[in-house]
Amino acid sequence: MSQPQNELAQIIARYAEKDGVHKTTVPSLYFMRDSNASVPNHGVYKPSFCIVVQGAKEVWLGEERFRYSPTDYLVASVHLPVTALVTEATPNVPYLGFKLEFTANQILEVLRDSEIRVGPRENAKRGMFVSRIDTLLLDTVIRLARLLDSPKDIAVLAPLYTKEILYRILQGEYGTTLGQIAIEGSSANQINGVIEHITNHYVRSFRIEELADIANMSVSSLHRHFKEVTAMSPIQYQKQLRLQEARRLLFTESADATEAAFRVGYESPSQFSREYSRMFGFPPREDIKRLRA
Repeated sequence: MSQPQNELAQIIARYAEKDGVHKTTVPSLYFMRDSNASVPNHGVYKPSFCIVVQGAKEVWLGEERFRYSPTDYLVASVHLPVTALVTEATPNVPYLGFKLEFTANQILEVLRDSEIRVGPRENAKRGMFVSRIDTLLLDTVIRLARLLDSPKDIAVLAPLYTKEILYRILQGEYGTTLGQIAIEGSSANQINGVIEHITNHYVRSFRIEELADIANMSVSSLHRHFKEVTAMSPIQYQKQLRLQEARRLLFTESADATEAAFRVGYESPSQFSREYSRMFGFPPREDIKRLRA
């Protein structure tokens, strides 16, 4: 590790003493720790900037793999159902991660206050990317993490450092990809509106024409741009949200499979069981038993 990376690792290790995800007192900042290479973990990434400080990690979006290590950073520009896997971690050298969530409005604020120009006409790009981290970006990340040791400065300085981090990303090779999400009228921004609609209403069924109206696109354009951003169709996206929420209900609320199926919008318990097994590798009851073990 470089000296700055070593400092960041020490900060994370102090505030994340046990394995798991740790919310910090800096708004939208989380630290992660894992002492062992993990089994696949299914979840939804909110728009976020992520660094592996120690170890390595893979994130699968559909059939596409994103691998990153301490020399890289990963950005999810929209809500994305993913499968994440820590690939390098030991009790002596645990995986340490840094995640900062952000909003489209924060991106728009940076664009308004800077000379960075992002036009609305470019086609939508994948809503996740990995890029090399540079010295300027890493320095800003460390300054944000240091605020945990001076809580009185968080309210004033955390928003400034967060803004600087987004500014550095927007200046990078994928800056246009990130900026498009916030630009009204861009295809990426229109798809983001559809993503938010599905995320907020995934329990109910919808017609594809309804989503096309939300995006102000033709049905064919919606399918093309949605798959470009998310690597899946709107129906596949909704299915992943439903199954992940069902798994949470089964695990945390001890719901049975039929109840969980109905609560997330399935009308057929048998269809739910088939699709659950296809996604998680085991039928609901067996999968939850394994998780609890």
